[in-house]
Amino acid sequence: MLATLQSVLRKAQRGRYAVGAFNVSNLEHIQAVVAAAADLRSPAIINTSEKAIAYAGHADLAAIVRSLAKQVRVPLVLNLDHGRSYLAADQCLRHGWTGIMFDGSKLSYEQNVAVTTRVKRRAARFQIGTEGEIGQVKYKEDLAKSAVPVLATPDQAVDFVRRTKVDALAVGIGNSHGLPVPGERLHFGLLKRIRAAVNVPLVLHGASGTSPASIRRAVQLGICKINIDTDLRLAFTRAVRRVLRDRSVYDPREYLISGRQEMMEVVKQKMILFGSRGKG
Repeated sequence: MLATLQSVLRKAQRGRYAVGAFNVSNLEHIQAVVAAAADLRSPAIINTSEKAIAYAGHADLAAIVRSLAKQVRVPLVLNLDHGRSYLAADQCLRHGWTGIMFDGSKLSYEQNVAVTTRVKRRAARFQIGTEGEIGQVKYKEDLAKSAVPVLATPDQAVDFVRRTKVDALAVGIGNSHGLPVPGERLHFGLLKRIRAAVNVPLVLHGASGTSPASIRRAVQLGICKINIDTDLRLAFTRAVRRVLRDRSVYDPREYLISGRQEMMEVVKQKMILFGSRGKG
C-alpha cells in the first residue's frame, strides 16, 4: 500500500529503527524492493532521483509503483530523492509522489531555507511530507574539488527546522555519496548533539558501503531513514554480468531476473540491518 513519507518516518522514530530508501530506475528495480518489503514485512521508501525520472518518466514510474503497492500490505513511499528545484518537486506531487526530498545543500544557507520552505508549503497542500538537507553529502565530483566535509551543526539544525517546518532532516555528518572514500568517517558525537537539538526524523544519505557497525550506531543515535543506491547498482550489475558470461544467453528476461534477485537480497540485508523487518 502507498503511504506518506511522514507517516512511515514518524513510526520509525517511535520504534527506534530506520527505513531503507532504495533508489530505483526501472520495473525490475521496483519489483526487487517491493518483493523484499513484502517478504520481510518491512516498510520501504522507493527513491527516484531526477535522473531516474528523466530515464523512465513520471507517469510510468508512478504507475508501476501504484500497481505493485496495491498487491502488498506493507507501507511503501514513492519518494523524490535529491530534488534540486521547486519545479521538480511540484511535478512529482502532481504525479502522485508520496514523499519529497528537496536538496538545497549546494545553495547558500538562506537560499536553502527559502526554497525548502516553498517546497514544504507546496507539499503540505497534498498532505505529503518534505525532507530537507543541511551540511552537504558530497558526490564524487564534489570530493574531487575538496575532500573536506561540510558538516551540519546543531544550531543550524534548530534554525532550519524552525523556519522550514520540514518533516525530516538529512544531515551531513561526514558521509558522502557512492562508496566510502579513504578517511571517511561518521561524526557520531555531532549526530548525537543534533538529535538532542531537534525532534524531527533524521536521515543518513550516502550509506552504501558503510560498515554495519556504523549503521547500527547511527540508528541508535536517531537516524530514521537510510538511503542506499550504489550497493544496489553494484548487485544488479554483478548478477547481469555473471549471466552474460554465457554467450548462449540472449533473452533479456534471463539476466534481468538474475539482477532483480540479487538486488532483492541486498535490500533484504539492509532492511534487517536497519531494524525494519516486521515493522510493516
